[in-house]
Amino acid sequence: MKRKTSEKPVCCWDMPQKREAKFVAREVSTSCRMCRRQFGTIHSREHHEEQDHHFTASKKAQMSTGFPPGNILEYRTPQELQAFVQEKLRPISGPVSIVCAVEIEAIISVIKEYFPLPVTRLIKGGLYIKGTDTQVWSEVDIVLFSEAFENLDDCKKKLPEVIDDLGKRLKKSSWASRITMKKRTQFSLRFNFKCCKNLHSHSFDIMPCYEMLGPAPSTSLKWSFYHKLYLCHDADKIQLYTMSLLPYQVEFIKESTVQVKDLMRLVKYWFRTSFAMPTEQNRFRRLPSSYAIELITVYIWQLAGKPIFFSLVQGMRAILKLLVQYSEICIIWYKHYSPHCTTFKKVLKKQTRKPFINRGADQQGVLLCGCTSVLDHAVEAAAGDFYRIRPFVLDPANPTFNVCENSNAWDEVAHVARRSLLKPLFNGVPSKKPWLFTNSW
Repeated sequence: MKRKTSEKPVCCWDMPQKREAKFVAREVSTSCRMCRRQFGTIHSREHHEEQDHHFTASKKAQMSTGFPPGNILEYRTPQELQAFVQEKLRPISGPVSIVCAVEIEAIISVIKEYFPLPVTRLIKGGLYIKGTDTQVWSEVDIVLFSEAFENLDDCKKKLPEVIDDLGKRLKKSSWASRITMKKRTQFSLRFNFKCCKNLHSHSFDIMPCYEMLGPAPSTSLKWSFYHKLYLCHDADKIQLYTMSLLPYQVEFIKESTVQVKDLMRLVKYWFRTSFAMPTEQNRFRRLPSSYAIELITVYIWQLAGKPIFFSLVQGMRAILKLLVQYSEICIIWYKHYSPHCTTFKKVLKKQTRKPFINRGADQQGVLLCGCTSVLDHAVEAAAGDFYRIRPFVLDPANPTFNVCENSNAWDEVAHVARRSLLKPLFNGVPSKKPWLFTNSW
């Protein structure tokens, strides 16, 4: 059977201009999708949308769903889906991949050479570095630490001049013809880099910063860093603080298997092709970030017991079923945190609002949705008599960042996921081992 798919050439989801808040949420979850007005709670925001903008359930459903003809959800067999991922989503392998890697390292060396301040350390992130990029979308994040910054305040003050200077130098370099500058942000220089004889491009995000952790921080230094981050109330400084955590975010995703990364690509493609494009009316709608989807995918894979080989249909079905009940999602990993640390308890309590019952915790410290075991005593002490913000997925590297707060459209995600589960790809497909836990969802 010939597979036909239609990927939208332009999509609002997770594009560079939509990723201003790269490491921290900026109250997006409580901002109106129609007028961007801020509210104290998600409930009050949704009440405003319904009363002032007549954003009823039927209108919401109409404006959220956008299945194009030939969507992957129309496939009839798992083999079709697997072939689509290999042929259309995975980055091209072979000589092109090798040349691409060489050119990426070359342009990074150029960035370091043209940076106007001495570079003490450079760290890399983004979809390309994590290994979750696709044939049509790739991004590279570069953080440059310099001892020329005396402290965080000095860094914040000098950033605009440093970023502008770097941009001017790159425009005059021998690589200028392959660089297309984008609108810079407060913290970064952004451009597209044409790679491999202009066959494709990478979106670069260059962020200068003051060094606060170093390459191999001790446990005490890391917890001191988290404590300062917790006490910081300056949104700009918080953004600069969390740039130091980029290597841990990358490491967490890179540890996944190739097939898990394929599942991440597949779910992101589902986001790109299953939602209606925003109109003038709901232009402030923001879907979950790419990073949030990656973490949710890792979580689902861990619930299944970390299988090396598995059906992409079963994995995607499990993720969609979880998204349908997004209000129950509560995930915390303890790789970089200690549930007994006083600072972490304070941070967790700060991110919660009302009384809640935990769903249990596995041996890795992940709070499991749908389990029935008793509340972990350390988390109970941290949360007290508070409900968490829902959904809640704590960044495994940043204890102050619920990655789900960057979206104000989880109800739309649940609607589209529910509709997707009725499509031919999943219609009549029973769950199989190791995905039987989804039967209770």
